[in-house]
Amino acid sequence: MRRKKKKEKFAGDKKVGGSLLSNFEKTICDYIVPRFPRAIETYHLTYMTILWSAFIILSGYLAQENLAWLWLSSFGIFMQYVTDLLDGKIGKYRDTGLIKWGFFMDHFLDYVFMSSVLIAYAFLIPGEVAIYSLGILAVFSAFMLNSFLAFSATNEFKIHYFGFGPTEARIIFVLFNTLIIYFGSGFLEKAIPYILLASLVLLIVVVYRKQKYIWKIYESEKGKEIK
Repeated sequence: MRRKKKKEKFAGDKKVGGSLLSNFEKTICDYIVPRFPRAIETYHLTYMTILWSAFIILSGYLAQENLAWLWLSSFGIFMQYVTDLLDGKIGKYRDTGLIKWGFFMDHFLDYVFMSSVLIAYAFLIPGEVAIYSLGILAVFSAFMLNSFLAFSATNEFKIHYFGFGPTEARIIFVLFNTLIIYFGSGFLEKAIPYILLASLVLLIVVVYRKQKYIWKIYESEKGKEIK
């Protein structure tokens, strides 16, 4: 006779694993969160991603005439990092009870943010190379899709792989902005096909490892049910 499975508690607010900078981020949050102004709620910080994304798109448009506008993009990327880092931590500290709303809205706006960065870069590359930026958007979106589908199958939410996660991706975007400012948009044009290839290979590895992990979970649960 099969035993009735106990309903699992929603674990979207508990990320599995960490990145190279996770310990540093924890130290920063432990200091800032208790001292953060009470007038600013966690959902205010979540919604700020809309503003930072608009900054980034605007900077890409203006950078067609003057690449120095990409400093505005880097500012938007940094500020989105700050607000995205703090919103969930402040929600837990204050026990606001917006866990599921925060999971949905925060990660939807993460997609908006990621798209804004790629849209900004699309302004700076010629039309014949723009297809690569669409490919990168598709691959990056697939990474997010992998995380959400795996979460639905395992109730484990993981967004870091091989010590690399959203924080490291933002750092790379800022470095790219700096290189483009100093060496011109031709640098981006030459680099973007290699970025697409590298991210695609990494996606294949990540999805392959994840499907093997889910398969093992299924086999393990199946064995328990038979017993």
